[in-house]
Amino acid sequence: MNTNTPSSSLGAATPAPSGPQADRGGRGVVAGPRQPLRPERPAGRRRGGDELLSIGAVLAFLRDDFPEVTISKIRFLEAEGLVEPQRTPSGYRKFSPADVERLAYVLRMQRDHYLPLRVIREHLDAIERGESPPALPPAEARPGPLEEADRELVASGEVPSGVRLGRAELLAAAEAGERELGEWEAYGLVVPGADGGYDGEALQVARLVAELGRYGLEPRHLRAMKAAADREIALVEQVVAPLRRHRNPQTRAHAEATARELATLSVRLHAAMVQAGLRTRG
Repeated sequence: MNTNTPSSSLGAATPAPSGPQADRGGRGVVAGPRQPLRPERPAGRRRGGDELLSIGAVLAFLRDDFPEVTISKIRFLEAEGLVEPQRTPSGYRKFSPADVERLAYVLRMQRDHYLPLRVIREHLDAIERGESPPALPPAEARPGPLEEADRELVASGEVPSGVRLGRAELLAAAEAGERELGEWEAYGLVVPGADGGYDGEALQVARLVAELGRYGLEPRHLRAMKAAADREIALVEQVVAPLRRHRNPQTRAHAEATARELATLSVRLHAAMVQAGLRTRG
């Protein structure tokens, strides 16, 4: 493989206006790919010129620096809007050198700085506007399971409570197939509503289950997590059930607030126990 570099690099912010971009689901060839960014440091091997790469070639290129990356991971990052490859008339993805650099930047920020995708997107947007991205956290500030649990709780609070997704929409958002969703439902991990639709919580669960699947964890492996969640739900219900039956509307509202607080504490306790257990085995 050629050892030259993609035409530009990602790091200090430089003005880089974007050209027209294709819709992620589009099938036509787009005009004008994203302008290249400058990375924090170059990614492994390099390619020269403006050669467009297939997703398989991109995977082979990135694996020197990121052995854990998979085609599913690349597709997931595309679905999240972090990279927008061009499409051939027959629908095949074609990645520019700038796309490869964006992927390397995202993977590096996840691996080295534990940044969530929402924050990485803010970094990329700032760089494309010609601004400096937010300062990176020091190595000693990297989050562990407890901090990640807190981030997930914050993210869950950002999901609109009234969102309703159809089956096809959920599959697209979670980047999953019909067979996978069928397995998740069979194990009770994802549950549709009475109308057959899915709410924001179901979407979040589906995305997390899909992400765990990329590490080889199948729905049958997650039965213990489902059983533990059911037990925690029962404990919370024990506490708030008397409050929910109260005639006073303020008391019933207090019941809902109490349930949310107990759920938060339960998740944080679980994360703290996992963190402590991993530390003793490290």
